[in-house]
Amino acid sequence: MTLDKARELIETHVMLASGYNRNATKMVLGELNRDEGQKAVDQLIREFNLDELWGFKTGTHFESVYK
Repeated sequence: MTLDKARELIETHVMLASGYNRNATKMVLGELNRDEGQKAVDQLIREFNLDELWGFKTGTHFESVYK
């Protein structure tokens, strides 16, 4: 997954901000981590304030459900 696609998906999930969207965002971050690396994941956590919204911390390794 590209950084731009992840940003687009996360933006939608943040607007809705339900528990489902929290889990979907974790899945997106896992895919992003696999394809782009931890630096890109940390960038989006900061960009969307996911630490405040859902408690996601920079440096957390999110795993892809697809290996």
